Amino acid sequence: MSSRHLVDPELLPFLEAFPTLTLSADNIAAVRAARMSLLGQLPPLPDSVEVTELRVPGPEGAPEVRVKLFRKKEGAALRPAILHLHGGGYVLGSPDFSAPFCAQWAATFDAVVVAPAYRLGPETSYPGNVEDAYATLAWAVKSADALGIDTGRIAVAGESAGGGLAASLALLVRDRGEYSFCHQQLIFPMIDDRTAIRTDLSPMYGEFVWNNRSNHFGWESLLGQPPGSEGVSSYAAAARAESLKGLPPVFMATGALDLFTEENLDYAKRLMADGVPVELHVYPGAPHGFMQWMKAGVSKTYARDAMAAMARGLKVPV
Repeated sequence: MSSRHLVDPELLPFLEAFPTLTLSADNIAAVRAARMSLLGQLPPLPDSVEVTELRVPGPEGAPEVRVKLFRKKEGAALRPAILHLHGGGYVLGSPDFSAPFCAQWAATFDAVVVAPAYRLGPETSYPGNVEDAYATLAWAVKSADALGIDTGRIAVAGESAGGGLAASLALLVRDRGEYSFCHQQLIFPMIDDRTAIRTDLSPMYGEFVWNNRSNHFGWESLLGQPPGSEGVSSYAAAARAESLKGLPPVFMATGALDLFTEENLDYAKRLMADGVPVELHVYPGAPHGFMQWMKAGVSKTYARDAMAAMARGLKVPV
């Protein structure tokens, strides 16, 4: 049974522009190459924002991490920061594709936006990705004076796999106790490997853009073992955490037709039960990645909600 009749009519062109493709070991190289060819189609960045690319120390014994840094050219001496983790199912993507909204955050909030190119599966399995993200955070905090970062106002954000990585990183930061986040921005986060082996999911979830076969490949690539296996760390799949107590406040958004809707709702309920402030939005008629189609009213509503939540999280004017 198809869920197409539930799709917001304004998002139907989005489905044509981003047809569902099932990822596998056989096509991952070709998909990556095709995506890279689209970089030149991204919109120009605001003139008020400078973009720097640099290499920062990686985890012990691992390569350096490539990082994109976004800052207003004429900004305050002390600014909040956002650690942004890109999406791509743990097997695709780079901070280059996230440049438009990273630059928007930098311009709107006068924030330092730090976006690492964490290592991807299947070439690098867990814990490579989360340790790269942690190393980037450590560098940002240690470089706070030079970068003008207010270390009491650092948010972590991500979409899809980036949202899942953001949630896992927040757990790791809580447990190691070296640094802290003031806010989590989790956008349809990919947080539960067990979804990939579920047979009871409604066909209303995950028909478009990112399906459960791609999900299975993404999780297996990250974990280096089949999803749903015993002993999977919460620093790989945040939904595996026994306790969510002590985490920073969360803004979570998903589409009603997203594959991750159920796991996101479950995670939000557990966060609230453990005393974590949560703002949760489920957008009707919206499949995975819907906000890329900004012509739709639902995407504009999401953008309004997400920007307002980030402003509150960073304690800056909207």
